[in-house]
Amino acid sequence: MSRLNQAALTGLATDVAVPGYNRAQVKTGVVHLGIGAFHRAHQAVVFDDAIRSGDPRWGVLGASLRSPGVRDQLNPQDGLYTLVVHDGSDDHLRVIGACAGVMVGPENPAALVAAMADAGVHIVTLTVTEKGYRLDPATGDLLLDDPDVAADLVDIAAPRTAPGFIVAALQARRAAGLKPFTVISCDNLPNNGRRIRAAVIAMARRIDPSLADWIEAEGAFPQTMIDRIVPATTPDDIGRLTTRLSVEDRGDGEG
Repeated sequence: MSRLNQAALTGLATDVAVPGYNRAQVKTGVVHLGIGAFHRAHQAVVFDDAIRSGDPRWGVLGASLRSPGVRDQLNPQDGLYTLVVHDGSDDHLRVIGACAGVMVGPENPAALVAAMADAGVHIVTLTVTEKGYRLDPATGDLLLDDPDVAADLVDIAAPRTAPGFIVAALQARRAAGLKPFTVISCDNLPNNGRRIRAAVIAMARRIDPSLADWIEAEGAFPQTMIDRIVPATTPDDIGRLTTRLSVEDRGDGEG
């Protein structure tokens, strides 16, 4: 069976909602770190809605900071995947087109930093779980004895952590005379904006105090509240979706 991709969209059933915009004209305005199921089922849908409304600045570049699994699911599908919303006995299907593709940070850290530092990027969002912030749960301080944090402090040009990628990209933007992007945590944590701000500024201060001062003065780390989850995808879900689409969608929501 053929696989879901850009060319397959024209052959999908009429009751499957597909991107009604020219994806070639969409610009990457968002980089998302930790592109798991929550982002794809909720946040990327918001950006897809914005693009559908006529604003092409909300394209998303996804980034995995660990494994290549989501990249290997989505890049062969041109970043496309199907959102399935259960409503009683009905399934409402919508193909999300906001994601241009997925990078794997550990494979080429410099490329991801460059993508985040691009002038067109205005938001960096993240869902990396509490451990990804590299903060001591008791004190809120940066975990200086964490091996990946220590590596970032030695060589921020090849970051390993989410705060490290953000610091490296902000450093590059400052050097280029650009304003910081807004950093939006979408992890289900109290004070999530304050936490990522604390981690970023603490790391930046150890690398370059003037960079930390600039981030404190110019950067934005809003708080968010998350009240949604994404149920695990079952084999039956995949089977029903394949029957409806008549093509195979391997963007199964895991990761």
